[in-house]
Amino acid sequence: MSVLAQARAIIERAQPMLVQGVVSEVRGLTVLVQSLPSPVGSIVRIASEGEEGVQGEVVGFGAQASIVMLLGQSAGLRPGMRVTTLHAAPVARVGEAMLGRVVNGLGEPIDGNGPLRGLTVRELSPAPISPLRRARIRKQLLTGVRVVDLMTPLGKGQRLGLFAGPGVGKSTLMGAIAQRTSAQVNVIALIGERGREVKDFIEHALGPAGLARSVVVVATGDESPLMRIHAAKLACCAAEHFRERGLDVLLMMDSITRFAHAQRQVGLAAGEMPATKGYTPSVFAQMALLLERAGVLEPNPKAGLATGGSITGLYTILVEGDDMTEPVADAARGILDGHVILSRKLAQKGHFPAVDVLDSVSRVADDIAAPEHIEARRRVLRMLAVHKDVEELVQIGAYAKGSNPEADIAITLMPEALELLRQGKDVQEFPAALERLKKLAASASKKKA
Repeated sequence: MSVLAQARAIIERAQPMLVQGVVSEVRGLTVLVQSLPSPVGSIVRIASEGEEGVQGEVVGFGAQASIVMLLGQSAGLRPGMRVTTLHAAPVARVGEAMLGRVVNGLGEPIDGNGPLRGLTVRELSPAPISPLRRARIRKQLLTGVRVVDLMTPLGKGQRLGLFAGPGVGKSTLMGAIAQRTSAQVNVIALIGERGREVKDFIEHALGPAGLARSVVVVATGDESPLMRIHAAKLACCAAEHFRERGLDVLLMMDSITRFAHAQRQVGLAAGEMPATKGYTPSVFAQMALLLERAGVLEPNPKAGLATGGSITGLYTILVEGDDMTEPVADAARGILDGHVILSRKLAQKGHFPAVDVLDSVSRVADDIAAPEHIEARRRVLRMLAVHKDVEELVQIGAYAKGSNPEADIAITLMPEALELLRQGKDVQEFPAALERLKKLAASASKKKA
């Protein structure tokens, strides 16, 4: 979007007059405001004369009052405080100055490295992208993690879910991908994380090299639900900004589950009725809007959009109790273009990354991989599936060698396969890793013949 078009959009959204109301009640997470005719989505400030106050967003209204949810804490609020509308719709300020920086859900720097300058104003929640503007996914985006690049290839513009229970190496895997990916820019959203884990992820998992080409947006679990939602949308805005400049962006969001929890709290506070296991209908509607913002678009010369840019989405979903059928995980699988499953069983064996390749799926794998890669991948997957069928028999010594030729081959080659799928801090170039995969597949075929 050109500067002139952005200026025109801002003018169109500008408030023609000062719109104010007064606080009447505080109910849990919400504030009821009388005489405030601002639309849903408006950003407001609640403050007395001479005070900085606290910001909030209009999330609903009733016959008597508007419902405002705060972006901060409610301590200090009192009846009669003035509520002033700041923006008719939430906006985000994004730009190249955000690279290498850590910001909160409002885009304010929290790393102590000074203010951000030269940013561009964008809508926080733009209109959905037309499906006819989306381009087909044709090119692979390398992650630097062998098991992902070989067995569940990630395409530029694809949206992939990373399904994991707690403690199976999710953050470590995300950090490794951020460091090694072939994407030009990383946008990392840490939504609802523990405060301790944020700095640990930035300094240990991401590292200085990874941070230098990354934008990190943070909203910890002790911040308001609205701030967590804003942080997720701000990350999407930053990714869209870089995509429009023709860059390949890797958008990593940890986690969609905590975004859904935040949206559920907002929905319930606004009076929405719970539907599926306590989740309100708006949770699933907002999840779809958020996840659909990634992708690769057709060029649009009239709007001044560069060609070649993409947003590849990598979203973590926490599966509570390792239940893959819980509502958020189930809804996410229906929206995303594939999923990678992290197995607790593999993690307990010391197998990292703990990716269960048989349960993991990339829906664009056949569109982005070379024919020899596709064939080798299928042969190795078949070998792993055969081994899984007889694994328990082998462990208890009940398998009779020679009873199944395919199983004999799988048992013989399994140590080599596990060595290929495991990876520590070593980095192996993709062509060399692909040669190892093709060699393994050829060994399986040769022995079978």
